[in-house]
Amino acid sequence: MRSYRKFLRSDEGSFAPAFALSLMPLLLALGIAVDYTSATTDRAQMQNALDSAIISITTMDRNATDAQRETILQSVYAGNGGRGTARLRSVSFDADGTMHASTSASYAMPTNFMNLANINNVTIDVDTSVRKNPALVKAEFNVDRVSGYWGKTMTLYGTPIGSSNASPLMKIEYAYKEFKFTYSVGTGNKKKDYSVNDPKGYGTSTTYIYNGTTATKVGQQICTTTASFNAPKATAGVYISSGFDKNDPNKPMVYFSTTCPATTGASVDVSSMNDLYLQMDVPSANPSKLKSNDPNTSDRLYIGVPSINNGQMIEVAKGKTVDIFTAVPCEQTSNQAWEDGGNPVPADVSNADFFYSVTGKCDFNKRPSVTSLVQ
Repeated sequence: MRSYRKFLRSDEGSFAPAFALSLMPLLLALGIAVDYTSATTDRAQMQNALDSAIISITTMDRNATDAQRETILQSVYAGNGGRGTARLRSVSFDADGTMHASTSASYAMPTNFMNLANINNVTIDVDTSVRKNPALVKAEFNVDRVSGYWGKTMTLYGTPIGSSNASPLMKIEYAYKEFKFTYSVGTGNKKKDYSVNDPKGYGTSTTYIYNGTTATKVGQQICTTTASFNAPKATAGVYISSGFDKNDPNKPMVYFSTTCPATTGASVDVSSMNDLYLQMDVPSANPSKLKSNDPNTSDRLYIGVPSINNGQMIEVAKGKTVDIFTAVPCEQTSNQAWEDGGNPVPADVSNADFFYSVTGKCDFNKRPSVTSLVQ
């Protein structure tokens, strides 16, 4: 040890200065490694902060300006520990409402050791892009026609985000109104009266919107029926059925023509809903409760989506459940129907009793939807 200290204190020869000089590259390399580690840590923090910031602007209204988006972007970026400045590069929207956004952040990191090599700072750049699909935020229901002798009610239930309890959002109640065609045969003492009921049966459908537990009427459809012995011509919007009185020996055919006018529909806000399902209550049927999310009864629901099979209504397969969010296409109308239990299924949609349409209104920022980050 004494010899080692003596060697370092010695001013004879040139080994000690040379040794000191040889340490400089080693110290610089070690310093660069320290600065690099610091830069790597800062870059990871910046990337995480920018990812959080770009997600935050996907919740802003579509009509927001780029300046407003950049203000929020920078605020959230800084709040999440992002260094330097975040910038909004671009925002665009597809025809279906899908949002695309691109952002970047830059930071001139001061160096601690690299300044020995005259490098006073190192620029760190990160960038992130996002694509967010639109999601169903509003469903507009309109009654087409409802038939049958049984009263029934279709209800839309929703489970709010963060809750496990479903609540009614909208309902359509149907009440059968008998229509009987009466006619007489013969005269005097030989006169006999006969009657025929419309075999399909129509009535009145009333639509309600819920606000909490309070249901408010928003529309009503009252179908009207006429009858004659003459077969009517097929007319759009007129539903024809026929029947005869079994007691009449001649059994003339009676034709019924029913018109169900357009109704004021129900517009239902589903932007805060995590789950939706439809329920059909038919007290006189077996089963009396049909649900779109019950694999035992969902096959009584028919769904027509414009992009599938030319929009023709297809019966839900046995054992399947229905995701109402996907059954209602964005900015398009889906025609749907229920078979209320009077006929066995599977069966053609013509056997259904409760026909309605539902149009989806979608937006990218009103409720959670598929969001993809690209760094």
